[in-house]
Amino acid sequence: MRERNMQAHDMKQWIELSEQTLARTYARFPVAFVRGRKSRLWDAEGREYIDFLAGISVVSLGHCHPKVTAAIKKQAGTLLHTSNLYHIPEQADLARKLVDASFADRAFFCNSGAEANEAAIKLARRHAHAQDRGGDIICMHDSFHGRTLATITATGQIKYQEGLDPLPAGFPKVPFGDLDAVRDAVGDRTAAVLVEPIQAEGGINVPPVGYLEGLREICDSAGTLLIYDEIQTGMGRTGTLFAYEHEGVAPDIMTLAKALGAGVPIGCMLATEEVAAAFGPGSHASTFGGNPLACAAANAVVDVMTEDAFLEGVRKKARYLEKVLKSIASRLPGVKELRGRGMLWGIELDRDAAPIVQHALESGLLIGSAGPNVLRFAPPLVVTRKDITLMASIMEEVAAEIA
Repeated sequence: MRERNMQAHDMKQWIELSEQTLARTYARFPVAFVRGRKSRLWDAEGREYIDFLAGISVVSLGHCHPKVTAAIKKQAGTLLHTSNLYHIPEQADLARKLVDASFADRAFFCNSGAEANEAAIKLARRHAHAQDRGGDIICMHDSFHGRTLATITATGQIKYQEGLDPLPAGFPKVPFGDLDAVRDAVGDRTAAVLVEPIQAEGGINVPPVGYLEGLREICDSAGTLLIYDEIQTGMGRTGTLFAYEHEGVAPDIMTLAKALGAGVPIGCMLATEEVAAAFGPGSHASTFGGNPLACAAANAVVDVMTEDAFLEGVRKKARYLEKVLKSIASRLPGVKELRGRGMLWGIELDRDAAPIVQHALESGLLIGSAGPNVLRFAPPLVVTRKDITLMASIMEEVAAEIA
């Protein structure tokens, strides 16, 4: 092996090493981050950035939250892994907290959002087959559910499916927000309807009021299940612990990941007792799922997010963020619409969003895109009003540069 003399401050070398050795599955920005704290990141050359992407809604408690960091350190020095052949106290504790905070009775832990959605698909189909129903999962156009073959087939964006034929069968698509289309699609072959309460990767698409209630009524009438993919909207992102709470309409199955582990990989599928009974010993598994380290981090996350006044504080800052984003949208060229909820917002443009994301990065601000023409703002939930104001000033400079 060649010995490499790579100084921590030499960002160019880190970028070159990545380009030489990693699979080309990402078009990465030319920056390498080496340190983070709260809503700030520092690159390998010491430059500071304000983070309004949060690792794509993952580090919702900010970078290196002290309670999460302490939990990880403690668990790392105690026990990392035993496998699910044995009882895991940290996992049982996390399951209890999530069950107590939601509609669910049972939890299954895995390592990612895609795996959580795979588990949901398998559970829905096992439940349907036990009732002599078909296994179709009705999905929405512009949705995103993961990168495995099943979840990418469930995803309602053809660009992610190109070159992967043959894809699994049984994932019909209907327009997001259209209840009549769902009614027409549901039949004896339907095992479940799978939906994001807010479509994130598809463009920060917010459904009309009453949409989740309408889906619940359709599923109940047809005897089929309702699945919420809350991988990006869950864990406080919209101002409530779970996005479905805004309409008060519970699903039969729900998936979580991203912010649940604050950067430590973990996914979770939650289900009611009646539905979860379709999984018996050996019907599904995950070697690393819910191991002590991941669950220690997630327990700390849940503890912080369920503290008194935490989510109320998020909602207050979210109202200020919305106000600021409205002002930004009035200054940016080519704005078609601002939409979102809580700490998840998108500004749709009549042009490519990439140049604005690049300009923001060069100005020390991390934002993202959700599709080719939507700017995504998803800051850590611990972001301050001062941070939001600073973001606005940077975006005003960016708007002036590109005008």
